[in-house]
Amino acid sequence: MSERSQRTDVTLPAGSQRKRAGRGTAVTSGGPTGPTELRRELGFADAVLIGLGAMLGAGVFVAFAPAAQAAGAGLLPALALAGGVAWCNATSTAALASVYPRAGGAYLYGRARLGPVWGFLAGWGFVIGKTAGCAAMAMTAGSYAWPSHPRPVAITVACALAGLNCVGIARTALVNRLLVTVTLGVLGLVVLACLTGGAADSARLHGGGSVGLRGVVQAAGLLFFAFAGYARVATLGEEVRDPARTIPRAVSTALGIVLTVYLAVGLGLLLVLGPHGIAASAAPLRAAVAAGSWHWAAGLVRLGAVTASCGVLLSSLAGIGRTTLAMARDGELPRALAQVHPRYAVPQRAQLVVGAVVVGLVAVTDVRGAIGFSGFGVLGYYAVANLAAWTLPAPRRTGGRVIAAAGVFGCLLLAVDLPAGSALAGLAVFGVGLGVRAIRRAPGGGPAGRRPK
Repeated sequence: MSERSQRTDVTLPAGSQRKRAGRGTAVTSGGPTGPTELRRELGFADAVLIGLGAMLGAGVFVAFAPAAQAAGAGLLPALALAGGVAWCNATSTAALASVYPRAGGAYLYGRARLGPVWGFLAGWGFVIGKTAGCAAMAMTAGSYAWPSHPRPVAITVACALAGLNCVGIARTALVNRLLVTVTLGVLGLVVLACLTGGAADSARLHGGGSVGLRGVVQAAGLLFFAFAGYARVATLGEEVRDPARTIPRAVSTALGIVLTVYLAVGLGLLLVLGPHGIAASAAPLRAAVAAGSWHWAAGLVRLGAVTASCGVLLSSLAGIGRTTLAMARDGELPRALAQVHPRYAVPQRAQLVVGAVVVGLVAVTDVRGAIGFSGFGVLGYYAVANLAAWTLPAPRRTGGRVIAAAGVFGCLLLAVDLPAGSALAGLAVFGVGLGVRAIRRAPGGGPAGRRPK
């Protein structure tokens, strides 16, 4: 297939009749399996809030401790480095989303700009890594909500949010809005408690000893995953109104808000606990609130961790469902998963399958400590997005190729600094995916890549 035909196939699928992309309208596709197109219902505010919900996760409640252990007093520079890599990735993704405003994210962009194999690598890494991440988020929510019995809570949360994603993007956006509001409120309380609780001391900002570049880079790699999700709205690009304008604005706005919040939280933690205190605490945000006159509010941090975990789980389930939908449309996954519910306009089969896998993982194992390959997959996913952005025509490239190149370099820099076990696990997952794909595409082994017309 030529590059030109690939791009046409991705951007304007055969057999579709496009309607005006306003609220309540959908692009429908006839066929024996029913409709396969989604409905554009998300405006700018919802798009920003989905980005916030995807980023303001449990990572902010736990990532500061290992990051401070690695970087010491260089915690804030490490946070800025992680934010810079995220900004490059987000800029590239937003530019691509304005050209290809359909479901699938980097899978779609890699397939359209670089070829089917690159798209598959991005999509496979995202689906597998994020599915394990969803199970981890469910267990994290359960651990904070009911520490002595986390699994029943985790299963309940996973079932409820998977079901919610099956009844329309508008309902998903509404619940996400509530979760983000609570999470932002708790993080704001943490900052106020740190700055006004009487325990802050500016001398602690320099209490971590000498700062090494390698430590800063290692900490940035850990903190980067507290930003993961900044491009979630691009994955849902087929459900955003006026995507060429809305998605780039929403991505940059959400990322700017989260970076500001994280810098404020990091500064507050350093002032109250210092680098060593952060590194030694299993729950540094709660410890910082408890250290001052706002100690009565320490219990609310647990609530924030629950809503943050649920917010990431909710948006991740939606993102995995849309990427699964895009891959199924192209025959990279079973085509039955490409069906869209005629009433709710969501990939309900894909959402149910993903939800069932997440619930199964939660029921049989605790994956929180065994998903290092997820980070490897996320970095690979965004590396493909940056490579795809490099190939865009000059008028479509925001900031030229410099940002795309910086994004690729940043992803590789953080990836090589991951623990060897995580990198090997990630490579193994990609290898298994490519092997299964080769078997399915062999003569008699399964469907070829393009959707039937």
